[in-house]
Amino acid sequence: MYAVILAGGGGTRLWPLSSPGRPKPFLPLLGDRSLLQLTVDRLTGLMPPEDVFVVTDRRYGEIVRTQLPQVRVLPEPVGRNTAAAIALATVGIERPDDEVMLVLPADHWIGKVDVFQGVLRGAAAVAEGALDIEGPLVTLGIQPTGPSSDYGYLLPNLDHGADLHDLRVYPLDAFEEKPTQARAHDLYGRSGTAWNAGIFVWRREAIRSALERYTSLMTVIGPAYGSELALQMAYDLISPLSIDRAVMEGAAQDHRVVMASMDVGWSDVGNWTALLEVLPGHRAEGAHGRVVPPGEAIELGVDDLLVHSTNGHLMMTAGPQESIRSESPMALLAGARADERALDALLERVIAQESGT
Repeated sequence: MYAVILAGGGGTRLWPLSSPGRPKPFLPLLGDRSLLQLTVDRLTGLMPPEDVFVVTDRRYGEIVRTQLPQVRVLPEPVGRNTAAAIALATVGIERPDDEVMLVLPADHWIGKVDVFQGVLRGAAAVAEGALDIEGPLVTLGIQPTGPSSDYGYLLPNLDHGADLHDLRVYPLDAFEEKPTQARAHDLYGRSGTAWNAGIFVWRREAIRSALERYTSLMTVIGPAYGSELALQMAYDLISPLSIDRAVMEGAAQDHRVVMASMDVGWSDVGNWTALLEVLPGHRAEGAHGRVVPPGEAIELGVDDLLVHSTNGHLMMTAGPQESIRSESPMALLAGARADERALDALLERVIAQESGT
């Protein structure tokens, strides 16, 4: 088994900590190591470092090499979402067709690492063939905590589930990527429905076949790989599309997708609320965040924090404060005062990283 880590995206819902020039995967939001480094750390014992590959926009290639000198980097000319990134990895990483490829985001949080490694081992075995599906595309499912429209939804066939390799697995009846809010409410109420964690396990030949069947990416990227100019021209022809929409929705309809359920303390750390929930020592109940647009005047309550930029540096203001107005956007963390020390340390680490100290 080898791993392909997708390290891209600006993480705009965590602005101003994360931005296109300072993407979330490369920030030490939850300790001294970046989310990307923590993602690689979780693979220790599953595979050696030389079997770990990171696909990223070429703008961030040097950051990846600095943070992870032991892994291989596959730079994209420009980010085109996860379908193109996975196609590039399928073309560019020479491995046996029957070897299992693990694909995972660079910026998620896993609280139960030992359990997670067991899930990955089991999923790798399932990817060899399960539930009468030859070479299935395995996706990991998370128990939903609400009717969020921010995630893809996995609709398993509960009548054909099985316990395989210490996992509960189901063939998928449908895969719906980021539905409308009304549809999310409907899906959330269905028994067995899971969120898509964005973590996939499959044989190299299985994903290559799926990419060839549902997209034109292999015929665009394949001939261009190996030439920087040709690859740039190829990427100019590619429209951004997630692997979920490009492949997984259609593959689920064709009964080629298997869901493996997992409970590993997962979070995509996708917004301020999610960050506060996984920060060590979090005690604020009901904390939430939003971006305050330029010109809006706000008052900080005693439990509120404000993250903003001053002279090019990220700063934090703690409540209570009377009317505050900024010429640039600010991030309001309502009800988060209990995490002031943790967040202050977080900001210090980010600022130190930006300044190279």
